[in-house]
Parts: sequence; C-alpha cells; structure tokens
Amino acid sequence: MIVDYLVLTFSFWIALSIRLNEFYFAPTNETKLLMIMAPLIALPIFYSFGLYRSMLRYSGYQSIRIIMIGVTVYTIFWFMLVLATEVVNKPYDFLTINWLLSIYLVGGVRMLIRWVLTEEDAQPTKALIYGAGAAGIQLKSAIEYSPETKIIGFIDDDPKLHGLDIEGRKVYSPSMISKLIEKKLITHIFLALPSLLKSEKQLILQTLKKYALEIRSLPDLSDLVEGRVSVSDLKKIKIDDLLGRSARKPNDILLKRDIEKRNILVTGAGGSIGSELCREIIRQKPNKLVLFDISEYALYLIERDLSDSDCETEIIPMVGNVYDGSNLEKVFQSFKINTIYHTAAYKHVPLVEKNIIEAVKVNIFGTLSCINAAINSGVNSFVFISTDKAVRPTNIMGATKRFAELILKSKALIAKSQENINTRVSIVRFGNVLGSSGSVVPLFEKQIKQGGPVTVTDPNIIRYFMTIEEASQLVIQSGAMGTSGDIFVLDMGEQIKIAQLAEDMIRLSGRTVKNEGNPEGDIEILFTGLRPGEKLYEELKSRGSQLIPTDHKKIMMAEEEETIWEDLQVHLETLTIACSEYDYETIEKVFIENVSGFKHDHGITDSIEMVNRE
Repeated sequence: MIVDYLVLTFSFWIALSIRLNEFYFAPTNETKLLMIMAPLIALPIFYSFGLYRSMLRYSGYQSIRIIMIGVTVYTIFWFMLVLATEVVNKPYDFLTINWLLSIYLVGGVRMLIRWVLTEEDAQPTKALIYGAGAAGIQLKSAIEYSPETKIIGFIDDDPKLHGLDIEGRKVYSPSMISKLIEKKLITHIFLALPSLLKSEKQLILQTLKKYALEIRSLPDLSDLVEGRVSVSDLKKIKIDDLLGRSARKPNDILLKRDIEKRNILVTGAGGSIGSELCREIIRQKPNKLVLFDISEYALYLIERDLSDSDCETEIIPMVGNVYDGSNLEKVFQSFKINTIYHTAAYKHVPLVEKNIIEAVKVNIFGTLSCINAAINSGVNSFVFISTDKAVRPTNIMGATKRFAELILKSKALIAKSQENINTRVSIVRFGNVLGSSGSVVPLFEKQIKQGGPVTVTDPNIIRYFMTIEEASQLVIQSGAMGTSGDIFVLDMGEQIKIAQLAEDMIRLSGRTVKNEGNPEGDIEILFTGLRPGEKLYEELKSRGSQLIPTDHKKIMMAEEEETIWEDLQVHLETLTIACSEYDYETIEKVFIENVSGFKHDHGITDSIEMVNRE
C-alpha cells in the first residue's frame, strides 16, 4: 500500500507536468490537496477489488485486470474532483495521462517486484511446449507464474507457424530441438496436444526419445475444456505411451454378457491382474462382486479402492486359499456365483523356481479345486488366466500353468458330454503386463530414480507387453466368447527388446544412457545373465497348433488337441504324493511327460532342496 501511495502521487505529478508542458514544482494549495487525496481515494478502491489479497511473487494478468478496473473507477472520482477544484482547465488530457500512467506504474512496480523475487530463486527448469495451439498457449499462461519453470518457446509441426511469436515466445520447427537443447539448455518438454490420436502421439514420442529430456503431457481434452489446466496437471509420459499399442474400443456386449446383473467372483482379487479385473467388472454393474484372496492386506486395499467408487454393486471380501475345495464350494454356493475369473497363481519365474511345492499346490491343485467347486456349484462361466510362458516352458511356473490348462481342457471335454454340467470353461493366454507386480517397468523406474544401474538379464531378451487395462478388458471379452475348453490368445503385437525398453525409460526420465559411445552418460545398463528358467523369447502357441482368428481382431483362438481326464488323473495322484514327500525329481518327471516342449536344463533350484543338499 505504501508503494502504491508513492506511485500514485508520483503519477499525479508527472501527469500534471506533462499537461502543463513543464515540471510542476510550485503546486498551489488545491494541487497539494489533490495530490494527497489521489492515493487516499485509489487505495480503498484497490482494496475492495482484492488487489492486496494476491501475492506479489505470483502477480499476473488477474492483478493487471484489477488494477485497470480500480484505476478506471478512481479516475471517475477524480474527474469530478478536478472539475470541482478547477486545478486544470479542461482536465480531459490530464485525466487520460494520469489514468495511463497509474496503470503502467502500479502494474509495472508489481511486475518488477515479481521479477526480482523470481530471480532470487534457484535457476528455473527450462522447457519447450510441443503444440502452439490453444492448449499450448493456455499451458504457457498457467506455467508462466511458476518460478520453477521457464518456457523458452513452442515446437509445432505446422510450417506456417515457424518463426512466429506467440505471447513473446518463438515457434520452432521440431528439427530445431537439438540446437535448442544445446543453446538454451532445455531439460523438459511439455506436450500440449490433448486431442492427438495415440498413434500420432507415439510418432512424436519416438522422435523425442533420442533426446535427454523429461517429457510430460497435458491431461485429457475434457480436463482442458473444463479449465483444469495447471502445472500439476502435467503427467509424466509412461512407457506404454511409447510402446504405441493403440487402444481398441472394447465390445460392450461382450463386456457385459457374463457380468451385468450377475454374481461374480475373482480369485487373486488383490493381485495386479485381479485388482484391475475387479475395477473393470465394477463398471459393468454386477449384482455382487466377491473378492477372494489369501492376502488379507491385498484384499483390504482392493476392497477400499472399489468401495470408493460410486456403484451399487455389493462388494464382498473373502479371505481363503484356492486349494481348499470345500471352502470354495461353500463360497460359490452361498453367493450363487455365476462367473468366476481365476487369476490366483504364483507367476514370478525365479521365485517359483525356489518354491516348487507351493507353486504346484496353488497353480495346479488350486485350479483343480476351483473348477471342481465351480462345476459342483453350477457356475455358468469359468475363465482361467494363463500365460505365454505355458508354451514350451523352460521353468516350473510355465509348466504348472500349462498343466492347469490341460486340467481345464479335460474338464471342459467332460462337461460337453454331460447334460447336467453347464459350466463353460475358457482359457486366456497372454504375455507381460506393464506395471504389474514383478514387471520390469516398476523395477526400472526404481533403479532410474536411484541413479542406476538399470539391470537387464540379457541384451537380446525380448518379451510381449500390453497394458493392464487392455489385458483386463480382453480377458472379460474372451470369457464371453466361444465354447467350453477354448484357449484364447490375445494379440500383443510384436515382442519388444528389454534393453531398448530400459534405454527408452532412461531417456524419458531426462537422463542419458552411459555406454561405450557415451562414457559420460548418467545411467548404465548392466547385463546380469539369464536367470534359471528364463527364455530369450516367449511363444504364443505350441508346435503343431494353429491360431485361428475370431470375430474380435485382438483375440485369437489356439486350436489344440483335446485332453483326456483319466490320463491326467494318474499324474495328479503322482504329483500329490511327490509334493507331500518333497520329491522334486518326480515333479519334474511328471512335467516332462505331460507338458509339451518342457525343458528344465538348469535343474532343481528349490530353496529347501538346495539346503538339504549341503
């Protein structure tokens, strides 16, 4: 207020001097009174408009607008006072000059103070905005008042915009990014392209990933339209944005067919796949959703998450073990379950190699208990979540999942021959899910955050990847298709080199890869060697089987030989005895005899067996 008082007094004197065409050093008593009164009239007006409630550090266009309105109101009062005192004959020029000077000086002082305060802070992040449209301009305005970030300019693909100035910032061609990074020390780039198709966004990201820039993106267009754009809205680019799997709109009829107004149960509901399935199931409005999991904590988290959603579905958490058949049957019958999604399993390859007995119990006998209880309880649909590691497996996890597939195919064959069994069995096979527990993506993120190194087992290892949301939707749609015993294989595109994935994630974080070509880089990629049971690549179908297209472009069906239950029964009895006696060699032998292509060249590495050998 004191500064404004002095500024307004000075403005009055300068305006009067300009009007009289000379420096006015001999004011009359009336002029002195008006000079004193000027700020006393203006300051209460500024206060009433809220000018003094804003922080000088963040003064901006809103403050200038208030100043313009306040000075205009104050000038109207002045017009009447000057006319009454007749200090200036025909005071119109004087009032116009004073009006302009007051706006410039009161606003200018604020901008100067803001600049001084900002300069005192740490060096701001220098960034470019990709997209010189309305979203980019709005983002620039939102960021401009943050002392942490300085916008250097815009990047745009439209040649017509190149070289133009938009709100004081130049528009550059994408070809200039490298020079701008070097010359202006750019460290961040913000994507302001909310309406861009995912495929188009992927092309831009492929171009940007070669630079050591941290890339962030605006949220959805709906958020922009509603005016919710701020620095905090900028999201880090996730690796699935770079992989470029274009999301295909799901078939709503298939999504709802086995869920809407029905009673659903998900085993392993607290796991990565299970919990995302539950979120998708809730959207299809079932009557009941039973969450079944052995982990009390995981169950608590998913129940709390789902309870926060605005839905009418009754959510029922159940703690239990999947190989407790009598308990499963009681649960299925008590809640009149119509559809089961069986995701409960041990899936982490190295851990399963060290815990073979428990993996056999859960992955094989747990699945057997579930399907038996489902058939006995009259469940309509049973959907089993399998894996690409079940095809020609080189590890125990893959072998147990393939054996579970064989059990389900044999049970489905029985169901087809008996009219009193109405349970439709579906098997859905797919690869790695981005962001799931045990996935390389969260591991790489943690290692990058810690400064490296990023560990990759082999420079040539490749894997299939898909997002957890897409996997969940396709699982539900697969389960609603076909006939009992069908094995569905999800289309996951091309396999991705894990080493390349690691490089991309390092660059997306704004760091550089340290290697022979760049010894001064930030983060090194360390190759640790393949772990027991790990393959360089995964397969989607067994040798001799065929992948047949379905009506859904993202879902195929594997044509495989039928499995006879009686043949498996003998081997299941052998496995039961072997587990009780910790007979690892017999377990391995059963897999060799029943699982096509199974190779376990590295031998038994179970933790208990290894200790007993010492």
